[in-house]
Amino acid sequence: MLDITVRTENGERYPRVPSDELARLVRRIGGEGDRFLVLQRIPDLPEVFAQVWHEAGGGYTLEHRDGSPDRHFRATAGTPEAVTAALTGWARGRGGWDAGLDWSPLDTGPVRPVPPLDLAEEERARLEERIREVLAGGYASRAELAELAEDYLVTPERRPVTPEQARALADRLWRERVAEQSGWQGETDPERLTRAFTALDRAGITARENFTCCRNCGHSEIGDEAAPDARGFVYFHTQSTDAAAAGHGLALYYGGFDDSSGTTAAVGHEVVAALRTAGLATDWDGNPGRAITVTPLDWRRRLTG
Repeated sequence: MLDITVRTENGERYPRVPSDELARLVRRIGGEGDRFLVLQRIPDLPEVFAQVWHEAGGGYTLEHRDGSPDRHFRATAGTPEAVTAALTGWARGRGGWDAGLDWSPLDTGPVRPVPPLDLAEEERARLEERIREVLAGGYASRAELAELAEDYLVTPERRPVTPEQARALADRLWRERVAEQSGWQGETDPERLTRAFTALDRAGITARENFTCCRNCGHSEIGDEAAPDARGFVYFHTQSTDAAAAGHGLALYYGGFDDSSGTTAAVGHEVVAALRTAGLATDWDGNPGRAITVTPLDWRRRLTG
């Protein structure tokens, strides 16, 4: 697997693709609405990406940016094999990955400085605290964080944070969290949780993380996520994520698609067993009307972006 996320022109997203899948995507592009790929590292880093453009009948244009607009380069290639070799080398961080192509600096125009935030200290602290809470949850992308930063202090009378200021603030706090997580060792509790949810999903229990805003929305929308043969479901919503990141454990909501208490209890027992297999402890007395709480829980979810 490559520690990258690949995005396509038609909106598809492929996290941690294997190298042969990257090669398939490179060979595929060229048609209307499917002419480029954008590669971002995991975790996503501001101003770091690679991309390729191809239109059927023509060559391939590659670009990569290495941390700032003045470190943006372009090259051309004639075959999908040459493109795949370069992008795979970039994804793996190989020294000399770019040696096989003739790269030249790309002038993207002058960079306008972002004016400092004009906020009272209390407002600034409240805004940064909320962004850090969402970062600690671990599910937001940089774009979503920037949107939060822009909108969080909005009132009918004022919009105190511009889009450019929002992106700059989100990127600064994102880098702080990436630096923090670089010191984490081994599998974390959220990764154990994902492992348990993946196993449940394969076993016919629709399992979703950070799903919808609340329990009412989760229960009303989880059926749309289910495969035809799914027996039940389990999920936690964004408020549950915030509570887990704050150290309060994680509440899981579950049930059977036949709405019977017997199926709901059976699904609950399957969920608890899957969590135990993944190395997580739970607080649940078998009551189908009570949420399952994953506790104790050390919530360190690695950012991807």
